[in-house]
Amino acid sequence: MSDIEKIFSRGIIMDVLPSIDEFKKKLESGEKLRFYIGFDPTSTALHLSHAKNFLLLEDFRKLGHEVIVLFGDFTARIGDPTDRSAVRKQLSEKEVKNNVESWVKQVKPLMDFDAKENPPQIKYNNDWLSKLSFKEVVDLASNFTVQQMLERDMFEHRMKENKPIYLNEFMYPLMQGYDSVAMDVDVEMCGTDQIFNAMVGRTLLKKLKNKDKFVLAVNLMENPKTGELMSKSNGKGVFINTPPSDMFGAIMAQPDEMTEIFAINNTRLELEEIEKVLKESPMDAKKRCAYEIVKIFHGENEAKKAQENFENTFQKRELPENIEEFKVKKGEELKDIVLNNNIIESSSDFRRLIKDGAIDFDGEKIDDIHYKIEKSGTVRIGKKKFVKIIL
Repeated sequence: MSDIEKIFSRGIIMDVLPSIDEFKKKLESGEKLRFYIGFDPTSTALHLSHAKNFLLLEDFRKLGHEVIVLFGDFTARIGDPTDRSAVRKQLSEKEVKNNVESWVKQVKPLMDFDAKENPPQIKYNNDWLSKLSFKEVVDLASNFTVQQMLERDMFEHRMKENKPIYLNEFMYPLMQGYDSVAMDVDVEMCGTDQIFNAMVGRTLLKKLKNKDKFVLAVNLMENPKTGELMSKSNGKGVFINTPPSDMFGAIMAQPDEMTEIFAINNTRLELEEIEKVLKESPMDAKKRCAYEIVKIFHGENEAKKAQENFENTFQKRELPENIEEFKVKKGEELKDIVLNNNIIESSSDFRRLIKDGAIDFDGEKIDDIHYKIEKSGTVRIGKKKFVKIIL
């Protein structure tokens, strides 16, 4: 199997527009193409569904193609309405900047930015979008009709429900589409939820530069049973800015049906090896996936430690090493301790965890939100967080 066929055989690429056969022929011709994928930094964290996109882009880079990671520091301030029933909250320039800085650090393990030849490039669309004059924006908008923009599903739904659609949301596909023109790309990689925006870019590139662009639509890593997606905005998923043990534990906490999804999308294991792994017990198969994923982000030694920590903590019921310690006074409420030390984010989270029976002290379940500390001991919060309390 050729390297090109290996990429397609994993099933991550869902569709290629205008034609998958035409795209494969272009790849096989040996012509060097310019790929890009864009991300709007609308939160501080990326999850594993994002990570698989960087890994796929790196595969194309290794084939000799030019690849660009575009951070939408301008478009993030507009807000993409994709799959939303209401307008997305617009971010400040400072919020976007902080998110971008965090994301750049997070993607470093996924691509060889230090490569001497043909390293990945990082670009920011504020560099060109902020410089467009009003006349230029009007000229761009003249390439599309209102009816074309209203074809987006979320706009149709909002109109039926008599919910507002703001003009700036109409501008979002136009701005993202112009990214393709500004970078003069040959291929745009995007999630299946971004095809509309990518096709706007294809239209603009054809009209303004008489150039065709391939749109490479990739999967969104949904749970095959529930259809639930990872979401950076809603805080759902396995996030890649977490320490090794937390990442390992988060993967192990996912439903068993996600194991194959993780193995295909987030590891570098060959498909033949994945087939063997999936024949093992569900626990062992998931542990292998967790190990391989943590290894990518934190290295082999940390992956081994994370697995050992999981096995000791959850399989052998031993406490993990290096538990964070807090010295407190007798009679202090546990709620105040965990909130003041940022162990739990809010009082409502604490109440919810107490209600769910997810907090215990030295193995004794806590059901009082005003529980007071009377002795030293270990607090377990959820399945994988431990805190040592010392009077």
